[in-house]
Amino acid sequence: MNQKKEVILPAPLFRDPIYDCPTDPTVIWNREEEMWYLFYTQRRAMDAAVGVSWVHGTKIGVAVSRDGDKWLYRGTLEGLDIERGHNTFWAPEILWAEGTYHMYVSYITGIPVDWEYPRQMLHYTSVNLWDWNFAGRVDLGSKRVIDACVYEISPHRYKMWYKDEDNGSKTSAAVSENLYDWTVLGAEVDDCAQEGPNVFELGGMKWMISDFWKGLAVYRSEDFAHWTRCANILDKTGRRPLDWGYGHHADVVVRGDRAFLFYFCHPYTEGRKGIGSMSEQERNRAVIQAAELTVKNKELYCDRDAQVAWPLP
Repeated sequence: MNQKKEVILPAPLFRDPIYDCPTDPTVIWNREEEMWYLFYTQRRAMDAAVGVSWVHGTKIGVAVSRDGDKWLYRGTLEGLDIERGHNTFWAPEILWAEGTYHMYVSYITGIPVDWEYPRQMLHYTSVNLWDWNFAGRVDLGSKRVIDACVYEISPHRYKMWYKDEDNGSKTSAAVSENLYDWTVLGAEVDDCAQEGPNVFELGGMKWMISDFWKGLAVYRSEDFAHWTRCANILDKTGRRPLDWGYGHHADVVVRGDRAFLFYFCHPYTEGRKGIGSMSEQERNRAVIQAAELTVKNKELYCDRDAQVAWPLP
């Protein structure tokens, strides 16, 4: 009997069973368990909200899958607290590098009801993706930094891109030789305000995508430093179940010569019929979707309506 070599991913890929609002996904293979792990910001859409309190007080949610076609919610990461109280964790960036897992996560003290509070970047390490050791705060020269992306641009040389809200919400960069000590380079992509940068290689080219709140901005580079703006993706609504509205803050998993995009959208907030009868909490809900990326004529393409054939491990 022939064993399947790929599965068709569901749409939506994942819904958080507690608050129904997973955002800022990152997907990584757990080497020890031989399973895919999905980490995300567990926004509290279905909780009572005062101002924007529902996007704060968030933990890092965890879902796992053996084959990618069905995801099991496993709870939230424990042991991340660096001070007392109920605090806020956003947008985990997790990678395997130098023999261990590294996580860079945005952190805010407490549960603010507005946006006027400092944001820090924290660094943790782990051997199993569950037990995390605090490695320190990352000094990026700003008091309002979020959404780290880290990529090995040459052997043992790493670059971090992130949103600097103190500098017009532009994408800034820093470099490191050891993943602990970072040298800030300053703003690198400044054509528009944006967040959630993600860098990867596909089709022999270097790419960056970022969320500019009307889809994903796409940039191409030859050196991981100078970026050329290309055509946007996920800037038009999709037609799959709950794949409606703009695509937001995405992660990319490259498997051989193929690349897969994991993003979130708010299917109940952007022009959908019947939303007038929904509560604010219901309209704030989000889902995580997956799509495949392709390259043609030095442009990046994403057909969010197409089925996604995901290679099995």
